[in-house]
Amino acid sequence: MNIFNFKKKQILNCEENTDIYTSIGCNIDTFTDKSIHSKMNKKYYLNEFFSIISDIIENDTVKQMKNYRQHCNTSCYKHCMQVAYYTYVACKKLKLDYVSATRGAMLHDLFLYDWRNKSITSTLPGLHAFVHPLIALENANKLFKLNNLEQDIIIKHMWPVTLKFPTYKESYIVTIMDKYSACVESYIYLQEKLRSKSIYKYAYIFLSMLVFRII
Repeated sequence: MNIFNFKKKQILNCEENTDIYTSIGCNIDTFTDKSIHSKMNKKYYLNEFFSIISDIIENDTVKQMKNYRQHCNTSCYKHCMQVAYYTYVACKKLKLDYVSATRGAMLHDLFLYDWRNKSITSTLPGLHAFVHPLIALENANKLFKLNNLEQDIIIKHMWPVTLKFPTYKESYIVTIMDKYSACVESYIYLQEKLRSKSIYKYAYIFLSMLVFRII
């Protein structure tokens, strides 16, 4: 099963999604049943995933990420949890340190400010894309005892935007999952915006009919 499958139907319809990992990732922050999902491979228990990050998501400072948007309408909290979940699945499949990788991924965007607000970002020591990993690491270190892998994940998750190469395989996986999650979130947002506007609906129907006629 390919967790990187990016088909339109799979992204938009989580209930009928043949890629169950992406499906769960889309709604990971709303799952109430932390036990195994009925459609999941038995290797990947949701209760194990949530047990790995339980102390993190119960932390009041971490919960503040819910108040800040990351990509489109997705909060920093949900984005980090999506990245953590995809990281958990990938690292477990590859027999890597999925525990540290999952925890680092959950903390990778702990910067706690609105990066769209110019009055706030103007006070930063550099551009948000370059400095927020440093800020997230500083915040995370104040709350949790991080190992070297977790710190490397947070500080280098923006690679290759930031120049320093990740030190660990798990860090590379988080950088990939971070970008994958951003693409999924942006894709869903754009589809919802298009669906909400009647003019785009009619344009879509017209273009579809035109394409079918040509074919």
